[in-house]
Amino acid sequence: MIMLNIEKLNQYYGESHTLWNVDLDIAAGSCTCLMGRNGVGKTTLLKTIMGLLPSRSGHIRYDGDDIATERAETRARHGIGFVPQGREIFPLLTVEENLRIGLPARRDGSRQIPEKIFDLFPVLKKMLRRRGGDLSGGQQQQLAIGRALALEPRILLLDEPTEGIQPNIVREIGDIILRLNREEGITVLLVEQKLPFARRIADRFCIMDRGRAVASGAMGELDDRLIHDYLTV
Repeated sequence: MIMLNIEKLNQYYGESHTLWNVDLDIAAGSCTCLMGRNGVGKTTLLKTIMGLLPSRSGHIRYDGDDIATERAETRARHGIGFVPQGREIFPLLTVEENLRIGLPARRDGSRQIPEKIFDLFPVLKKMLRRRGGDLSGGQQQQLAIGRALALEPRILLLDEPTEGIQPNIVREIGDIILRLNREEGITVLLVEQKLPFARRIADRFCIMDRGRAVASGAMGELDDRLIHDYLTV
């Protein structure tokens, strides 16, 4: 079943055409990696799906309903979680306050931080009173993912979750994404530059180039030609 359907999506920054008729289907329960060189529109696509950037034309269908004109807060209530590039946690707020920020958007009205966040990230429970800005880069990334999970999303959008993180934490983040996808059943769409990480985590890929989706398929179909043409620097 297709959970998220992107059809002929166009987006502009001012007069600059950034997304060109993008088509993308995300099946429920899948883990899809959005790939491509810097500046090809990957982050723009995630932000447009989340409603943080407006689309000029095209469709964003979630469970069959077109949400292209809905506000980001409404999309969050539908069960779309977003972990932005650079984490964007609130550095002066405590870990607990950061985790509570998204709770008003929960569909069930609960104001309790889900205990499973602390099962996934025990360090966050130990640091509830610490300010977000005092955490290491890896801990901040865990906090950013935890904040998105506080909504109990059905689909999770992650923008370069391994950027600027030490290798041991990269492995841990990968394990968490696999657990969320395969055990919790959360659909995942992530942007990732590290090819070994992408191959380990994702079961499907979509390559972007100059604002267009130029290739997609099962991860096993990502061959040397595609890597040479669209991924190597």
